[in-house]
Amino acid sequence: MEIYLEHSKDVAIVTLKGRLNVSTTAELEQAFNGLFKDGKTKVLVECVELEYISSAGLRVLLAAAKQFKKVSGEIALAGLSQNVKQVFEISGFTSIFPIYATREEALANM
Repeated sequence: MEIYLEHSKDVAIVTLKGRLNVSTTAELEQAFNGLFKDGKTKVLVECVELEYISSAGLRVLLAAAKQFKKVSGEIALAGLSQNVKQVFEISGFTSIFPIYATREEALANM
């Protein structure tokens, strides 16, 4: 999996490419921890090129959401493929994260 970090105004954008599973979650966890330590409170996870997410990947996102919520922060998701979106729906995570169709839509609402 590849992780790209960039910023748009006060929003940190984390772009995921590939498969988020037990062998790749540590990288994402480190990225979230770095953003948290840097004082970022708004994070957009762009998932256009995310092919797969496992329960381990969902756990990392949930832990990060809880961490950012403690400082009145937020993690939003954008560009979920149908397969990835289905995982979020089945797991009930659509009620935890704001989910947007595109990066532009997410940035306009954050």
